[in-house]
Amino acid sequence: MPDEKRILVVDDDENICRLLKMYLANEGFQILVANDGSKALEYVEKEKIDLIILDVMMPVMDGWDVCRAVRKISTAPIIMLTARDMLEDKLQGFEYGADDYMVKPFETKELVARVKARLREKQDGEESDSRTPLSVGNLVVDLGRYQVTLNDQVVDLKPKEIQLLHFLLQHRNTVFSREQLLEKVWQYSYYGDTRTVDVHVKRLREKLEKPENAWQIKTVWGVGYKLEGE
Repeated sequence: MPDEKRILVVDDDENICRLLKMYLANEGFQILVANDGSKALEYVEKEKIDLIILDVMMPVMDGWDVCRAVRKISTAPIIMLTARDMLEDKLQGFEYGADDYMVKPFETKELVARVKARLREKQDGEESDSRTPLSVGNLVVDLGRYQVTLNDQVVDLKPKEIQLLHFLLQHRNTVFSREQLLEKVWQYSYYGDTRTVDVHVKRLREKLEKPENAWQIKTVWGVGYKLEGE
């Protein structure tokens, strides 16, 4: 099939790989399997990968390191798999650029449903040109390359900082609450602690604020944040 989506399963547990390969292949997906992080990165560099299912606990190179490395070269959605159901782990995964998070043991049907949902979101985003570089004044945000430049100089930002900045720039001059930003950028519902948004905004300001900027990330007291600029 010309539009067959290619999914990369990365897990050192061969039983899980076989199970996922069987279920996903039955849904019409083409499956590649890697049992370690190095092989996974080799696939991402050489093949067209539409989505990655990535285990956290692997020898030599764990899922966090793989996720960070993938985000430097690919925008493919990443669903993390882990045995730990800790909020801190979920936040760490989203920080490194993951798109979703499932705890082992999981229902295979639910994972397949999430795969389909993430692929739909990616397709909708591409149709709306969400990967087109955006700019305001001296700032350029290229989500397709996960790169931000300020005054023609590349700025070292984490994947989730880039995603947050891109979202605010895409909707410039619009105010979003912290809860809305968690849902839109981190893609999870309000857990009761929105400080992660404040932390990311603080980091963006520290790395990007310059006196000559014709834009700024403004705090709207009692509401949330907006990127203001023409």
